[in-house]
Parts: sequence; structure tokens; C-alpha cells
Amino acid sequence: MATRSVRLPRAASILLAAGLLLACSPPPEPALEQAQDPHFPSDDEIQAILDERVAAGGAVGIALGLIEPDGSVRTFTSGSAGEGEPTLSASTLFEIGSITKVFTGTLLAEMAARREVALDDPVQRYLPDGVTMPTRNGAEIRLIDLATHRSGLPRLPGNMDPADPSNPYADYTVEMMYEFLSDYELPRDVGAEAEYSNLGVGLLGLVLALRLEVSWEDAVRERILERLGMGSTGVALSPEMEERMAKGHNPGGVSVPLWDIPVFAGAGALRSDVTDMLEFMAAHLGEPTTELERAMRVAADARLPFAPDMEIGLNWITRTTDDQRTIWHNGGTAGFRTFAGFDPDAGSAAVVLTNSGIGADDIGFHLLNPALPLTPPE
Repeated sequence: MATRSVRLPRAASILLAAGLLLACSPPPEPALEQAQDPHFPSDDEIQAILDERVAAGGAVGIALGLIEPDGSVRTFTSGSAGEGEPTLSASTLFEIGSITKVFTGTLLAEMAARREVALDDPVQRYLPDGVTMPTRNGAEIRLIDLATHRSGLPRLPGNMDPADPSNPYADYTVEMMYEFLSDYELPRDVGAEAEYSNLGVGLLGLVLALRLEVSWEDAVRERILERLGMGSTGVALSPEMEERMAKGHNPGGVSVPLWDIPVFAGAGALRSDVTDMLEFMAAHLGEPTTELERAMRVAADARLPFAPDMEIGLNWITRTTDDQRTIWHNGGTAGFRTFAGFDPDAGSAAVVLTNSGIGADDIGFHLLNPALPLTPPE
């Protein structure tokens, strides 16, 4: 099912988001005319892509949102939010997994703009007494090293031993993280090469929260979510949000539990919906008009090589194909796969949220750059 609207003024968007917190069903979106020269394929073509993916078993349900260069918005859904769940819609909530990392990168850029931290600050400066960050050849790990995955820290700490493998982060404690860091020996020089690290970005989120003397969720809510009117995004779920939460499914289509990620919140704990994520993406397009939007440009700006044809900013990844830039991140938990990306030159954006353990990144990439083919799972 497809719906259309235009970008609302920010004040109106905030009121709309507030309304979503008070009712299980969002108020109807204003019916508006189609973009005069659509950047993306037609509604029917996009709906067919989603329906075919669901029918082939590539997803249980998909919610997709697009922003055209003229600011108009289109949303689509296909499939199910899960057995016994309300109808899938643009207000259905999903675990967005590692897309959370770009919120942590934005928080870092925002705090740096306020001079509360500096990108080159050593992480050690903000940790409690008695906790020792690993070093190598006299070089300390800096905040920017965590945000660009160049710290030398591993993907996950070696002392994770979850009591419940279906919820693997739930019982990992800050004390366990501190113990691991104090004992860890870096395998390479700091900054030498990229290695994707949930530990590193989780640590970054923790350090920023320690600097502000609040939780990571409170910091992101105050500094980012509330300013953008993203009332349906967070870690903790209100009763109303729980009613809108999709059920996650593993690649075999079996329902799996939601994840609790207390220590590594900044690396993957957020839940959100297409409506809120489009607000976030829209703030990255066009000329920045607020301090937050300027910080978002800093976070998205490519800084260092990351992978073939890719560079990384403060957690945002830039992929260049045929001279076209796509700035993106994806996410995954046990039962969800997600994608968020935008083309800063065209002024377009795409969000793809699924409640399945099978990814749909190719849909987002293809819609933003048709030179990148659809690659359905086999």
C-alpha cells in the first residue's frame, strides 16, 4: 500500500509526532499531489518490488519511505507486522539496529560543535578512575577513532557469555566492558585500518553519556529526537509504542524476541518507524538551517577510506558508484534488517525497515541509484 504527503513545516511535524504518542493510530496524512517530476519509480513499480520480495520469502513485512528532491514523501508497506499484530503501516515500529550508530555519530558532532568534547579527545579522559584504555606505540584511542571504526577494538568484547543467546546483550554490564578494555591488547596501531566494531561505537555512546551525566537515550532524545519531532523513536517502549511494535523474525520466518542492549545502546538499541526516520533523513537534505542540521552535515561528511568504493564519516558511510554518492547505514538484530540512505546531491532519501532477519539493503540502494541492481536473496 502506498501513501503520499509533502514535507510538513518543522513545527507541524512536531505536533504530528506528539499526536502519535497519544493514539495507537496516527492522524491521517494530508492528501497531496504527486511530485511533478518524480525522482523514484512509480508507486506501482515500487509496490511490485516490495510485494515480490515478501512473496518470495525475502521478508515478512517491509515498510519503505522515500523523500523526493522536491520534498514530497511517499510511504509503502507490504506483508505483515507479525501474527496477531496490527496492520503494517508507516507508524509500525522496528528495531533499527546499527542505524543507531549514526545517531551516536550525530551526537558526537553536536557535542563537538558546543565544545563539550573534541573529536581528537582521548577516550581515556572521560572514563572513571581505575579503567584503562588500551594503547599501542604510545598512541591513545580518540573519540574519532571510535566513530570511524579505526580504534583497533574488536567487533565485540571477548568476555560476552550471554545467559540467553536469543537476547545476547541483555546481561552484559558496564563493569564487564571496563574489565575487557583494561586487559585488551590492540592488534594493530590506532588508526591503521578500519575494523567494524560494535564495541567501539557502544563505548563512544557510553563516553558521551558520561560526559553529559545522563543516559545515552536521554542524551539522544534531548539533543536530536525532540528537536526533530521524532516522538516515536527511542530505546524504552511506552505502552502505546509496544502496541505498534512489529514482531521480529529470523531468516526462517520464525518469531524471535526483541533485543535489550543496555551497555551498547549507542551501537544498536533504537526502535523507530518510517515516519520518524523520514524526519531524520530530511534534516540531512538541502542547506542546513539549525545548529543540529549543521552537526548532521559534519557527521555525514566522508573522512577516511572504509571499504572498496566506500568512505566513512562519523559512522555514516559514503558509497560512490558512477560518480553518484549514497550516504547510508544499515542495521540488523535477530529479527529485523534496516537501511537508511540519502543522495545529498539529488536531495533524495530512502528508508527500508523489515521485520525479518533477511536484509533488504539492495532495495534502498537501487531506489537511490538505479545503477545498483536489486539482488533478492536466493
